[in-house]
Amino acid sequence: MLAPVRPRFGGVWSPSWVKNLSLRAFSTSSSSSASANQSRGGLPRFFSQVLPTAKGSVVRVQGDEFWHMTKVLRLGINDRVELFNGKGGLIEGCIERIDHTGINFIALEDPKFLVPQSTQWHVFAAFGSLKGGRADWLIEKCTELGASSVTPLLTERSPSISENRVDRLQRVVLAATKQCQRLHEMILNPPMKIDDLLPSVSQSTLSFVAVAEATPLVSALTSSRIQPRGLIIVGPEGG
Repeated sequence: MLAPVRPRFGGVWSPSWVKNLSLRAFSTSSSSSASANQSRGGLPRFFSQVLPTAKGSVVRVQGDEFWHMTKVLRLGINDRVELFNGKGGLIEGCIERIDHTGINFIALEDPKFLVPQSTQWHVFAAFGSLKGGRADWLIEKCTELGASSVTPLLTERSPSISENRVDRLQRVVLAATKQCQRLHEMILNPPMKIDDLLPSVSQSTLSFVAVAEATPLVSALTSSRIQPRGLIIVGPEGG
């Protein structure tokens, strides 16, 4: 099924349109039933690809997260923090040791893992032509609303997206993931041409495309059965 949705005033992901999106439409890894598990005690949360395997285990945290811990938040030895791996894993622990290259994190509990619930929404959007930080804003809001992935679409009006921009958007994803307390990091896929999108549409039983004057998204969803996967497709500025 390919059902249209309506961007309120045209354009790509205008703020007024996003405000009208149902949060349930994007409920994926950040489901309401898991919100209590994702913000326990308000501890600072940092990303680590590797988590301790059990209580008492130690992992090393370096790079940007180490800098943020020690230089920005000025955390010290014995300060309690949380680590998450972007794949549903979360663990509480404390800083055991600090040196000039990183910190040692010791787990105070066994890791917990959250499985994504409800429909996983995958957004395909042509936003290569967006200027003035609007692409950052789009990626940030997709992350906050719970999209499972975003794929830049390459079209005649949005023909390219630079590698430098993709790297920047990856940083936006991570920052927004930590800010909104998601446990499953949103995936930013490599850019894709329209022709390469068609197989994904044919394999999905729940797909929406943003078309002016079409049925509002919320109205379309109320008549749709819950599916494990859904697509939302948004074209470039100007249609």
